[in-house]
Amino acid sequence: MIDLHDTPALISRLFDVIETDIAAKTQKGVAAGNKIFGAAILRKSDLSLVLAETNNEVENPLWHGEMHAIKRFYELPAEERPSPRECLFLATHEPCSLCLSGITWAGFDNFYFLFSHEESRDSFAIPYDIQILREVYAVPDPGKNEAPPDRPLYNRTNRFWQSHDITRMIAGLDRGNREALLARLDDIAALYADLSAVYQKGKGRRGIPLA
Repeated sequence: MIDLHDTPALISRLFDVIETDIAAKTQKGVAAGNKIFGAAILRKSDLSLVLAETNNEVENPLWHGEMHAIKRFYELPAEERPSPRECLFLATHEPCSLCLSGITWAGFDNFYFLFSHEESRDSFAIPYDIQILREVYAVPDPGKNEAPPDRPLYNRTNRFWQSHDITRMIAGLDRGNREALLARLDDIAALYADLSAVYQKGKGRRGIPLA
């Protein structure tokens, strides 16, 4: 059993889930025309996997990786489904406004993410998370046309949940653990760069509104 406070072991387990459980589904999803975002739900008690899912916008533009995972989670038989409060929510990419709301309404009190909104925009050529948060939710100060660009896009810790940036967690570790996990992160980043190249090559052909 892994202690949630044992940060290197926790991150290593999250990387295992991304590489083994989420990425396999994402490879199939990208081949079908979906984006690269995926998610998983784990039990806090032992970090065993409840389920992993990936983006399925080809079926429904609301089925982002996180939303699709939540959908599948609530399709589990009630007697087999743990309470959301007993679960850890993992997203490969920082959740967008839709998924932040989905996580909240579904009752999860946490989420962990690997790639930031800025990486989604700059490394994976998907800018909509930041654009929507700024255009729809960032109310300008009085007399201004837009909100200050350095204003946080959302409250990372609030009454509903606490978010955890895995990259920042790694940065706070001792040198040995930090270097080992950064090496794994490089491998995962390379995997997702390859998936992104496949998606970018074929995007726009499947009728996804924001491809």
